[in-house]
Amino acid sequence: MIIRKATIGDLPAILDIYNEAIVNLTATFDLVEQTLEQREQWFYKFGEQYPLIVAEDNGEIAGYCGISPYNPKEAYAKTVEISIYLSDKHRGKGIGNALMKDIIEQSKELGYHTIIAGITEGNDASVHLHEKYGFKFAGKLREVGFKFGEWQNVLYLQLLLAE
Repeated sequence: MIIRKATIGDLPAILDIYNEAIVNLTATFDLVEQTLEQREQWFYKFGEQYPLIVAEDNGEIAGYCGISPYNPKEAYAKTVEISIYLSDKHRGKGIGNALMKDIIEQSKELGYHTIIAGITEGNDASVHLHEKYGFKFAGKLREVGFKFGEWQNVLYLQLLLAE
């Protein structure tokens, strides 16, 4: 497995992974599958300050992970939000661990202080992955998303990189 910077050529695979999550998971609150054009606009929000990485397994994109600004206000400049998605064919193979380890290291190198993760309650695998890397429970927002006919809660976990 290779962890590397995402390229524009990875977008079709990234789109497939994300659209599978839209249709089948509460990991995203998007309700309608996205187009390649929409994912391309999303892709260009990343760069040197906000890396987007992919895990490549035997030539196939198995997952991706990125950090983005947590809040546009200046005082939040050293706080980022993490997103991580895995292909349904590659879950449970340690790919999430590899992506998480790499993005945390890059976040430290870029001088960030805090990483925030918003995880839909019930996504125990994601909660465990984040906790394994030192994320701590920071709060819960009740019934903030409505998906699959049910109100969804969002758990917030936080990693202080200086600790």
